[in-house]
Amino acid sequence: MPAPDLVPVKRALLSVFDKTGLIELATFLSQQGVELVSTGGTAAAIRNAGLKVREVAELTGFPEIMDGRVKTLHPTIHGGLLGRRDTASHVQAMKDHGIPEIDLLAVNLYPFEQTVAKGASFDDCIENIDIGGPAQIRGAAKNHDFVTVLTDPQDYEAVIAEMTANKGATTLALRRRLAGAAYARTATYDAAIAAWFAEGRGDSFPPRLALSGALKQTLRYGENPHQSAAFYTGALTVADRARPGLATARQLQGKELSYNNLNDTDAAFELVAEFDRPAIAIIKHANPCGVAEAASLAEAYQKAFDCDPVSAFGGIVACNRPLDEATAEKIAKIFVEVVIAPQADEAALKMLSAKANVRVLVTGAVPDAAASGLTFKSLSGGLLVQTRDNGRVDAAGVKQMTRRGPSDAELADLLFAWKVCKHTKSNAIVYAKGGATVGIGAGQMSRVDAARIGAIKATDIAKAASKPPATLGSVVASDAFFPFPDGLIAAAEAGATAFIQPGGSMRDAEVVAEADKRGLAMVSTGLRHFRH
Repeated sequence: MPAPDLVPVKRALLSVFDKTGLIELATFLSQQGVELVSTGGTAAAIRNAGLKVREVAELTGFPEIMDGRVKTLHPTIHGGLLGRRDTASHVQAMKDHGIPEIDLLAVNLYPFEQTVAKGASFDDCIENIDIGGPAQIRGAAKNHDFVTVLTDPQDYEAVIAEMTANKGATTLALRRRLAGAAYARTATYDAAIAAWFAEGRGDSFPPRLALSGALKQTLRYGENPHQSAAFYTGALTVADRARPGLATARQLQGKELSYNNLNDTDAAFELVAEFDRPAIAIIKHANPCGVAEAASLAEAYQKAFDCDPVSAFGGIVACNRPLDEATAEKIAKIFVEVVIAPQADEAALKMLSAKANVRVLVTGAVPDAAASGLTFKSLSGGLLVQTRDNGRVDAAGVKQMTRRGPSDAELADLLFAWKVCKHTKSNAIVYAKGGATVGIGAGQMSRVDAARIGAIKATDIAKAASKPPATLGSVVASDAFFPFPDGLIAAAEAGATAFIQPGGSMRDAEVVAEADKRGLAMVSTGLRHFRH
């Protein structure tokens, strides 16, 4: 027998933690002659608004017990939600046991996610795991042929509109949409609880991985116009949800962000977060084309821009300090797609407002580059999951490989280049000098090609400016070991004087011998930074 389209709402159970819109909904339902049933604080709020409401305990004949843990877990409630109105045995059972039909359920859950996010104690988190709410939601959603289920105050208006248009009834189409939203909500809730338990026991890879996310934005298209795409937030672990970034960003101006904009902006912001001093990262197609740190953001921008002015056009600019007017003035001289910063002052925003198409994002803070968390990559039929690459190396953590050790200036640049290399697609070679990149070879199939490309780009830029290549006297970072001396030779011929690499190749001795022969310094990190 097909489900009915229009089902009148005669009785509603309202039990909400988030009371946004509650009184408006309850008032409307009361005006429609709907009997209101409620619990605890929700009932008090409805009663204080001058509306008549019946307590759940009156309906069930059983009081709330165990500090409210048990109040709606009762056959009268679940029978009223689950009983099919078109099945004789269900109707008879409801009649025999005095179970009234419940036609509408409005429930939102204890704020477990928010409780965890604010760093509450273990016991407080446990107490904020809702039991009765999810049970009611799932029951009502299963029986959506006859029951309207509301889990989000934003949906109240749609129900009010339908009941107004249909003389107090809701349509099957709306009930089905709301049922799907209800199961998504309970799935999200349970995923958050599972993730919290897993993190609490230090289990990054539990036997079953529950992920969830809330739709933040439907995008115009994906990587290419024939692909569709969307941006979801809160889809990772508890630790990830607290990280500033695109999930916390407010767009202050500019066109709608695209899939590629979001991907590249995330890459830029994660890179610039590596630095303690004022820093700028300019990204194109998820690879850095210029990165620098300096005494001021404006100085850092100029140094980053000078690395590759051609590629900077149409790129993404990320700042690890609040955007100021001096930096915004420099950025505004060319077209960029996105500018992202923790904050931006009014003068900077006014400067960029002349570039109406430039997206300006502020996030509130910079992500912690050393934070834990997980990253995901989809495969056919599954996911690759790994812990975030939060590996970092300082001066004390490198090992000298060659007879000559790096000077203090070389070592500072080596550590700078190493941070940039971590965020450059493999195979990656990064030339740096004076706290700025001067040549980048990214995403090549061989390391020697990456070294050559970085040098060629630097040479071409120098010729255009009638200057010597900036790679003269530079240092080089390699994201993985040199399998042969050829990559080192190519970089040395471009003018590099010192190298940082993970080490560990079978031919390390040959590479070191070549470096010694040329009077170069080389240190190893014992840490690799492949990025695919």
